[in-house]
Formats: sequence, C-alpha cells, structure tokens
Amino acid sequence: MQDSNNQVLYVGKAKHLKNRIRSYFNSSSNLSPKIQQLVHKIERFEFIVTETETEALILENNLIKQLKPYYNDRLKDDKTYPFIKVTLQEKFPKV
Repeated sequence: MQDSNNQVLYVGKAKHLKNRIRSYFNSSSNLSPKIQQLVHKIERFEFIVTETETEALILENNLIKQLKPYYNDRLKDDKTYPFIKVTLQEKFPKV
C-alpha cells in the first residue's frame, strides 16, 4: 500500500487479495484508529504473486525490513523471526 508520494505505508500478504482489500474498506467502523488512518492515506496498491506460502512469508519479511513501512509493527525490527515448520513424522516431510 502506498500513499500519494509513492511512500510504502504497509506490506502484507494474503491468499485472497480481493477479500483482504475489501476488509479494509467495507468495515471501517470495526477497524482500529491506526488502520483507519492507514486506509485514508492509501493511494495505490502494488502486488507481487508468489508460487508458495513460504516464498510469500520470506518476501513479506524482507520487504518490511528493507522498506520499514510505518504501519508494519510486527516485523519491522529484528527482534522477531519468521519460522518454517517441517513435519518429520511423515514419509515425505512437509514445509
């Protein structure tokens, strides 16, 4: 999400992008004041399609660390780390 100066405001991921974007605009009364402020500043959306959920998580994490968007609190600093769960109980482990 970018503002009128092409400043990145927020980086996020969604399996269903249309639903995710709609959620910001259809239920503004249920949104926190910070998210309502974000919605008022949005001028354009940019998206990148990834092949896997893992790729999306890594890309999201890297973009947040690189761009440091104001509305991304969770992954902005290096105090939290993304993780990948690997199942070892099965013949063919899953990621």
